[in-house]
Amino acid sequence: MATKLRLQRHGRKSYAFYYIVAADSRAPRDGKFIERLGSYNPNTNPATVDLNFERALYWLNAGAQPTDTVRNIFSKEGVLLKKHLMGGVAKGAFNEEEAEKRFNAWKQGKDAALNATIASLKSAQQAEAKARKEAEEAAHKAKAEAVAKKLADLKAAEEEAAAAEAVAEEAPAAEEAQA
Repeated sequence: MATKLRLQRHGRKSYAFYYIVAADSRAPRDGKFIERLGSYNPNTNPATVDLNFERALYWLNAGAQPTDTVRNIFSKEGVLLKKHLMGGVAKGAFNEEEAEKRFNAWKQGKDAALNATIASLKSAQQAEAKARKEAEEAAHKAKAEAVAKKLADLKAAEEEAAAAEAVAEEAPAAEEAQA
């Protein structure tokens, strides 16, 4: 039986997330599987991967073939690097402590880069929200000034109308006084 490490689709239309599973290569994509190894959610930024590292390494060592996407996920999570380092230990190129040291150094660098990416995305989001708020406040201020100007114009027009009405009332009273 040929075993594949593949993705199994879940979620609603246009918002998919995937389980990473070990399955018989003849089974359909969303069909029966042997073991669930984790999940992959491409909808978040950066994509979220929850992976059982030891079981994924076990299945790779047992000869399971990952699909291209799963191979990329395993590469980014370090499963393929760990397999490579364990192969070096088996060949006697270096000992297991050296392999762990190399893997931990790689993992720390990757985590630092991921945290930097998350921080930059968060700061960009905050800057965008601040700019949007300032633009909204400027628009609100302009609208308030326009309303105040319109009210002042209406008040001035009312005062002119009242003055004209007062002049109109005085004119007939002056004509009656002359007559």
